[in-house]
Amino acid sequence: MRARNYRRISGMAYTRKEYIGGSPHPRIVLFEMGNPKGEFEYEARLIALEDAQIRHNALEAARMAVNKLLERRLGRQSYFFKINVYPHHILREHKMMTGAGADRLSKGMKMAFGRPVGLAARVRRGQNILFVRVNKENLELAKEALRRGASKIPTPTRIMIFPVAKEA
Repeated sequence: MRARNYRRISGMAYTRKEYIGGSPHPRIVLFEMGNPKGEFEYEARLIALEDAQIRHNALEAARMAVNKLLERRLGRQSYFFKINVYPHHILREHKMMTGAGADRLSKGMKMAFGRPVGLAARVRRGQNILFVRVNKENLELAKEALRRGASKIPTPTRIMIFPVAKEA
């Protein structure tokens, strides 16, 4: 199956891993990168414009694209990058046999439930997917990094800039 078949949200979430044998692990290596304790002035957010499901490999590809640019240009102490969504939803696929003799072995879509093939994060319109915190002089680089990450995500997105509230 192609990834585009899993883009739309349909039905209830399938998340109960304790009842599902062979559910795959998420491919996302890290959810937080950079300097989490640093004090930064601005936060650039990647916000979804439509409801969608984002597969775990797409999130990992976006993470790699964003982190690679930021780490090379700024170093690890000059930014904080975080993925805000987690792929809980288990994707299923009903694999059918093809080729000679498949008509005698397969019953088509009768009682089709499917086996676990991947994970996805369900994202709603207006939800924050990723964010990067930087200082003012690195704001354009953060926007460019999020733009590159957005190209890996299968839903239209927008980059929005917010000042970080100072903690008292």
